[in-house]
Amino acid sequence: MSTLLSVNVGMPKDVPWQGRTVRTGAWKSPVSGRRMVRRLNVEGDGQGDLAGHGGEIRAVLVYQAQSYEYWRKQLGRDDLTFGIFGENFTVDGLPDDEVCIGDRYRVGEAEFEVTQPRVTCYRVGMRLGEPTMAALLVAHHRPGFYLRVITEGHVQAGDAITLVRRGPGELSVADTDALLYLPGRDPAKLRTALDIPALSPGWQQSFRELAAAAQPVEGPGRPGFRPMRVARIVPETADVSSVHLDTADGTPLPEARPGQYLVLRVSVDGTARETRSYSLSSAPAADGYRISVKHEPHGKVSGYIHARLRTGDLVDVAGPRGTFVLEPGTRPVVLVSAGIGATPVLAMLHRFAAVRDPRPLWWIHTAHDRAHHAFADETRALLAQLPGAHAHIYYTAEIPRPGEEHITRGRPTALSLAPLGIPADADAYLCGPTAFMDDLGGILRDHGLRPERIHTERFSALAAVNPGVTPTAAVRPHQPSGPPGTGPLITFARSGITTPWSPACASLLELAEACDIPTRWSCRTGVCHTCVTPLVTGDIAYTTPPLELPGPGSVLVCCSTPTTEVVLDL
Repeated sequence: MSTLLSVNVGMPKDVPWQGRTVRTGAWKSPVSGRRMVRRLNVEGDGQGDLAGHGGEIRAVLVYQAQSYEYWRKQLGRDDLTFGIFGENFTVDGLPDDEVCIGDRYRVGEAEFEVTQPRVTCYRVGMRLGEPTMAALLVAHHRPGFYLRVITEGHVQAGDAITLVRRGPGELSVADTDALLYLPGRDPAKLRTALDIPALSPGWQQSFRELAAAAQPVEGPGRPGFRPMRVARIVPETADVSSVHLDTADGTPLPEARPGQYLVLRVSVDGTARETRSYSLSSAPAADGYRISVKHEPHGKVSGYIHARLRTGDLVDVAGPRGTFVLEPGTRPVVLVSAGIGATPVLAMLHRFAAVRDPRPLWWIHTAHDRAHHAFADETRALLAQLPGAHAHIYYTAEIPRPGEEHITRGRPTALSLAPLGIPADADAYLCGPTAFMDDLGGILRDHGLRPERIHTERFSALAAVNPGVTPTAAVRPHQPSGPPGTGPLITFARSGITTPWSPACASLLELAEACDIPTRWSCRTGVCHTCVTPLVTGDIAYTTPPLELPGPGSVLVCCSTPTTEVVLDL
């Protein structure tokens, strides 16, 4: 018989950490007497991060007294008091290798269901003063687990814990945790996990992605840069030109998937090299690619391409790469873009036309006016080859001409999109300014499209994922403060920053943070893979070996340092 030994609660508070402020509910302490457990939490308890550590699915965190004893010996500590691991319930029994996802337990008056293992997060390391704790919990198969409240009621220390129902599939918490975070995962267990209704939606989505990644796919682009020759430059509008690139040495080019991009490196002033990413804007040929570049008013590289790049010039190219790609399937497809954001979805349209894809297709594009509507004739010709295609254009500064029912003055709105008949089961691909994608994504979700079927591509750095860190005013990426480094050059391609490596930074992630480049991380110890970043070129070393290495052509920036010049897609 298992027993509830301690009920621990604590309200979220702001904690200073590495010059920043973190909002966290990890500081919990035992309380005496009966406590009411409701749908979201225990009476007196607060959740500092509803996205990762709270909400109905993660209402109560459980950790075992036996794991406390284990860590006292492993860490050589005698100060591990109940609640220090951030748990609400400290229990005797219920080991992670026996408790299963979907198990239901009665404790006092309340009933609970096991939904997922603990989230790997740096905040448990903050609480214990052990920065690698998130990795240790996974590596030693002692994560703890979350409960959903099935029946609200009072609980107190000393209550017996009774198994009410065994979860379907009998997949243990430890096996579920290893399935997500450790190598050598069992495909059969992966299928089992996907059939457990109680498993939290976030973990279900992660397992779906792992299952999809296990399928054979086209290999990554050739690593590093290779010289390519400018075959021709074609003006599309006054400020958009297409650059056709051919192989310079006659060797075959890596095949690109529709929606992917290239990384270009050019010497703008004859010495300093600048790196930028540009989407492929058409179906690639066997010996050539096409990119289309808008001349930005203060764009150093786009200005060079428009004013000084000439036919016959050589440029360094790495690619193709990127996960914003047209997926096979049978569901309808919606391609939505604004301005130069048309380039990756135009490549998808080329693929549709090339294979005569029978899926219903909606092409929705926004431009300033007719003069700035790049690829208008090209898209019209492609759409004419697809009997099931629908097209609608928005001009923000021009009134449609008589008979142009497919053109609307203004921007896409829920009201204007409603008559287009977009099916709720469609896959949507969006590219354009961030605000445009946020607005359109919201409209499509309200229309009924599932969030996981709405794909977006950002030309700039991706939105930051820094759980718990109090947001500050946005700052443009810049060179790090202090004396310049003396190590190899590090280029953050999306952010347009190249800076020498400095040993003052413990990792590539810390260098990016010093440059105020938006970063993505959670554990900071090589476990969760939130920080995984495409490595365009260069070599790195891991200061802390990851529990599982990322895929080819990728690096975990939270625990790596450069050994050569490095270009990151960040």
